[in-house]
Amino acid sequence: MKLLSTTTSITTLLLSTTTLSAPLQKRAPTDVDILQYALTLEHLENVFYRDALSQFPESAFLAANFTSAYYSNLLYIAYDEEEHVSLLSSALAAAGVKPVDPCTYNFPYTDPRTFVTLASILEGVGTSAYLGGAGLITSKEYLGVAGSILVTESLHTSVQRFNLGQIAAANPYGTALGLNPVFTLAAQFILSCPPDNPALPVMAFPALTATQGVPAAAGMMFTFTANGTVPDTFFVVFVSGLETTSVPGSLMDGGMISATIPPTAMGQTYVFVSAAETNGTIMDEMVLFGPAVVEVTPAAPVFVPDE
Repeated sequence: MKLLSTTTSITTLLLSTTTLSAPLQKRAPTDVDILQYALTLEHLENVFYRDALSQFPESAFLAANFTSAYYSNLLYIAYDEEEHVSLLSSALAAAGVKPVDPCTYNFPYTDPRTFVTLASILEGVGTSAYLGGAGLITSKEYLGVAGSILVTESLHTSVQRFNLGQIAAANPYGTALGLNPVFTLAAQFILSCPPDNPALPVMAFPALTATQGVPAAAGMMFTFTANGTVPDTFFVVFVSGLETTSVPGSLMDGGMISATIPPTAMGQTYVFVSAAETNGTIMDEMVLFGPAVVEVTPAAPVFVPDE
């Protein structure tokens, strides 16, 4: 239960405040914009791992009941993120563009276990970001690079999930997120960015916070808090794998929102409050709040071996 309560507290911290510290510019993204956006995320992950590994030696992870094998994997993951920064920076420089520089960040972990919990969420978001951004890339060369990084980010996600005792592959399919939902999550760690960083064509939505302190499962009533006024009519939208599912939401006393988790939600799931019902793609103009991140334990698979 300690692990579950730690996961809940980190998720709450992750989604409690939206900080709009990065420069914003609303326009259609180009391939260069997508590379700068990816580099912005990779800078965040690179600093996240570098700072934690500078702060916590292997002995601290062992004391937190992680293994030496996990710590070794962690070093490889940190190296991967550094390489991603180098590759994207080189690609932008080759295109005649100044790459964005790292921002100043604030990550709400306090010990190895809260660090790993947050790492799992961030790696999941990173995987969703590359999957969601792939369709916006026009260059086949850039698309190949993005696909290569996507594979590595998904491997990182599985490593972190497995070592937290979660189902490593909780969903048969990856979950794509658009530019603005990903930025909404990432911006909460950004305190400030260099003033000469080019503006990105992204914006952050008002925050939606998962407030329930228990593990989630399909059929469970779950509660959220929205950072703003919720209209009388709204829907709670769960995005998980290839499924986007709208369910009726209820406004409770105290302003909290409640909704029942649908059976389509499995693993790291993104939750939005929408102005309209949708069981397809949730468009940016439909989003009122979110996304929140909810870890949903999938139902156990039924496997009948051939006789």
